[in-house]
Amino acid sequence: MARAAGLILTLLLLVGSSELLSAPAMAFESSALEQGEQIFNSNCAACHMGGGNVIRANRTLKISDLNAHVDAYANTPLEALEHEIEDGLNAMPGYADKLSEEEIIAVATYVEQRAELGW
Repeated sequence: MARAAGLILTLLLLVGSSELLSAPAMAFESSALEQGEQIFNSNCAACHMGGGNVIRANRTLKISDLNAHVDAYANTPLEALEHEIEDGLNAMPGYADKLSEEEIIAVATYVEQRAELGW
């Protein structure tokens, strides 16, 4: 279901480029990013402040490390991040039982955007 929601988000962003739908799509994206930032700050920042990693320094949230250590990140970054957030990886716990699908998509979207901007 998270993958379907990610696909819907992607489609909304693509369709949102038309003048008729651009304002709602941008508002949706902005809202998701704000929610994702709040969730990240509450659940992730203790270990990943500023996109880093206090437990394993070479496993940051920067694009080069995400490409190197997160399966399928290069091909489907949002889905790959959603999967890691849901199931966890190594020392990182899974959040499937703690966050809703909407929250997981929001934080994955936030992390992907911040990674693209270089944190």
